[in-house]
Amino acid sequence: VPWAIGIVNHADIDRIGILNATKKAMLIAVESMPLSPDFLLTDAVGLHESDLPFKSIIKGDQISISIAAASILAKVTRDRIMMEEDVRYPHYGFATHKGYPTKLHREKLRLFGPSPIHRRSFSPVKGLLNIDKSLTIH
Repeated sequence: VPWAIGIVNHADIDRIGILNATKKAMLIAVESMPLSPDFLLTDAVGLHESDLPFKSIIKGDQISISIAAASILAKVTRDRIMMEEDVRYPHYGFATHKGYPTKLHREKLRLFGPSPIHRRSFSPVKGLLNIDKSLTIH
């Protein structure tokens, strides 16, 4: 079964928002596939930006094995990226929390301030930046 991954970086997510970044990543994945699909199934996201017909299914990962598989591929890819970032920024614990807003992640943010890869639009980061404009980037 052909598949591909679309990746959008933290700066793009901050610039265009998480929903548009999700759509952009989906389009990158579709355009990168070795075979062009005839039809797209998406998990609650309308992909009107594509020329391909699609169906957006609420909780699609619970109904469609294709959507569930795509969700797993996306999560595993993101987790691997965060483990690579843990090598660059080990004091943030990315290998442990994978960037999800866990208690540990919030504690590391308060302790070290945001890293260069933290999304400035992520509410805990945005809150820290609003509290202390002088936070340094580690």
